[in-house]
Amino acid sequence: MTHDAKSSHVGTSLSMADLLAVLYAAVLRVDPSNPGLPSRDRFILSKGHGCAGLYAVLAEQGFFPVSRLAEFCQNGTRLAGHVTHGGIPGVEVSTGSLGHGLSIACGMALAGRRDRRPYRVFALLSDGECDEGATWEAALLAGQHRLESLIAIVDYNKIQSLGAVKEILDLEPLALKWEAFGWAVREIDGHDIGEIFRALAAVPLIESRPSCVIAHTVKGKGVSFMENQILWHYRPPNANELARAMAELGPGE
Repeated sequence: MTHDAKSSHVGTSLSMADLLAVLYAAVLRVDPSNPGLPSRDRFILSKGHGCAGLYAVLAEQGFFPVSRLAEFCQNGTRLAGHVTHGGIPGVEVSTGSLGHGLSIACGMALAGRRDRRPYRVFALLSDGECDEGATWEAALLAGQHRLESLIAIVDYNKIQSLGAVKEILDLEPLALKWEAFGWAVREIDGHDIGEIFRALAAVPLIESRPSCVIAHTVKGKGVSFMENQILWHYRPPNANELARAMAELGPGE
């Protein structure tokens, strides 16, 4: 998709691929044949620039035909380069302005409680957007209101748009920060399928608290020359690089 569109963010799509796979295969209570079901769980990709990964998962799960993925980032189509809500079944809200997704998720969780609906709200954040003040305002609000139906997942691949997270604005001790804001926290290997499932299946991690799962991941995971390389935050693979990447990922990837 990123090769054909000559677009960006393949690295961040790969870092969260295992997280999305577990969410949509085994955790989220959603129905591709009825994406507007009132009782459905809500999922928000706050790091909206990773939309190629989300669109691919939604198509594979049957929310829309896989053939539509060819529209990605093409002029006049709906599969835009940041997550787009209009005309895309399974997408709850358009995102891309980093730091906003958790605030929206808080609102959804609070509305669900007041409407007495059983759904849960999952928000997948980048580590870079944990630089944003709006993220921590939302974290404060969630702790204050004890939104136990809210689950934040941090894709902690340790590289943001212009460099290493540690060098730009170090987040550590990240788990202690979330705990100080009233959240229950678990750190996991974001590429270990069993570990991801056990953490997400256990939410709420503590009763009457929002849950934060900090997933330690690798940017560009699965493609040797992309792993941990900031270049692949922005660059699309050329034809030779695409062939190498697909060979490394293996059949059916």
